[in-house]
Amino acid sequence: MPRCRVGFTFGMTRVGIIGAGHIGSTLARGLVDHGYEVVISNSRGPESLAEFVAELGPKATAGTTADAAASGDVVIVTVPLKAYQEVPVEPLAGKIVLDTNNYYWERDGHIAALDEKQATTAGLLQEHLPTSKVVKAFNHIQSSQILTDGTPAGTKDRRALAISSDHADASAWATDLYNAFGFDTVDVGPLSESWRVERDQPAYVVRQNKDELVENLARATR
Repeated sequence: MPRCRVGFTFGMTRVGIIGAGHIGSTLARGLVDHGYEVVISNSRGPESLAEFVAELGPKATAGTTADAAASGDVVIVTVPLKAYQEVPVEPLAGKIVLDTNNYYWERDGHIAALDEKQATTAGLLQEHLPTSKVVKAFNHIQSSQILTDGTPAGTKDRRALAISSDHADASAWATDLYNAFGFDTVDVGPLSESWRVERDQPAYVVRQNKDELVENLARATR
């Protein structure tokens, strides 16, 4: 797939990543491949990421969570949902924040607002980051497929992924990033509708083209 320096029209070249699990590390690799500088962090400290960033090369740096939040023009939050309130608020003010989080009560403990269908995972992060521009992205694809399933724009049956945000510029940035990674985009609308791509819904972690994703989003039930 041709490389595309997506996002530079927004003047954003450095991405902070909070969380270095399967999704965080995969996105870091893909972003570096697309010309971005990446500052990645985890709960264990920068030293634990030294080997990984050395593998990624000079565009990747390991830092603390505070480093990733402060230095990223855009920041990806990809942590267990139980830890979302540990994400720093002040350094993310005014920034686009990509939220990949999913709710697994077996891991996260029960969150009443989610159990009772009164909130969404991305909505909780937006409440925690009131001055940031949260966009739900990359939460309903297996991490192993993020760098393998993408195809050039216009490819027949191209895989599609959903976004959801209350902020048009955040949605636009995520859409450009999806396209660079080889995916079509379906915009679910505001964060209040982002439950449609959460766990156990028809669109969750299945391969689907744009038409199929639209159909699966419509089939979602709460």
